[in-house]
Amino acid sequence: MLKIIRSFHNLPKSFEGCVATIGNFDGVHLGHQAVLGQLAMKGDMLGLPAVVITFEPQPYEYFVPDKAPARLTRFREKVEALRCYSIHALCVLRFDEKLARMSAEDFIQKLVVEGLKVRYLVVGDDFRFGRHRNGDFSSLQKAGREHGFQVVNMHTFAIDHMRVSSTRIRDALRDGDLSLAEKLLGRPYRMSGRVAHGDKRGRKMGFPTANIHLHRCKIPLNGVYAVQLFGLDEEPVNGVANIGIRPTIGGDKALLEVHLFDFNRDIYGEHVQVHFLHKIRDEQKFDGLQALTAQIEQDCQQARAYFSESL
Repeated sequence: MLKIIRSFHNLPKSFEGCVATIGNFDGVHLGHQAVLGQLAMKGDMLGLPAVVITFEPQPYEYFVPDKAPARLTRFREKVEALRCYSIHALCVLRFDEKLARMSAEDFIQKLVVEGLKVRYLVVGDDFRFGRHRNGDFSSLQKAGREHGFQVVNMHTFAIDHMRVSSTRIRDALRDGDLSLAEKLLGRPYRMSGRVAHGDKRGRKMGFPTANIHLHRCKIPLNGVYAVQLFGLDEEPVNGVANIGIRPTIGGDKALLEVHLFDFNRDIYGEHVQVHFLHKIRDEQKFDGLQALTAQIEQDCQQARAYFSESL
């Protein structure tokens, strides 16, 4: 069971002498999964717990919030993804002014040496930390020699000779290339949330939807998609989804709406996962509800055709 630890001050004794890795792990993509696999394997070999250290908010969100990219996974989704691996604890450090001002040396001493007493540390080849990003792999190696822990550089994980990264996945989602995003993630791109009551406008138009609030400042994709919904007894359920602000009705807050095919059951309050499989079109503003309804009918036909041909 994955235990969530918050801050330097709540590090339990049971995780001292662990194997650990540090990073944002946004998306938990194949590159991240390679790090997690190596960490879990080393933990098993040494008989030590495996710990992932991450930050909330992510450093870039703290320093330049207006320019920070959309997250692939919000915090809860990241936790759900990490539960699939042999990780014992997720140590969440609040990234605030105090942490931003901390020197690389103090970060190593307080967290790695004194806090977790790390025995084995895996980091990515571009990992930087500490005030002004002065800490790097060589400074970790130096500290390891001084304090008796091993530091391993997890080299770039590539597919088709290109680095797997959260940025590359965001670009694929922006371009509507769901196949590439799935290839880099090792699974279809997905979002999760609880089904909430909406304005029932879709039902009145003949297309009832499961409305899922996203709880995100920014979203990494936008438009209409063929999707599958998981989390119900009948899973998966095929459908078509719109993610965006719904400009035709004057919306201003991003919402995920999923119309499920051949499905008629009350699922309010259910926590579900929506897998995005194929992009049908961008979100657009129509002249009125009649034009929108006609387009939704076409969207449904295209989504059904996708499922009949692809699955």
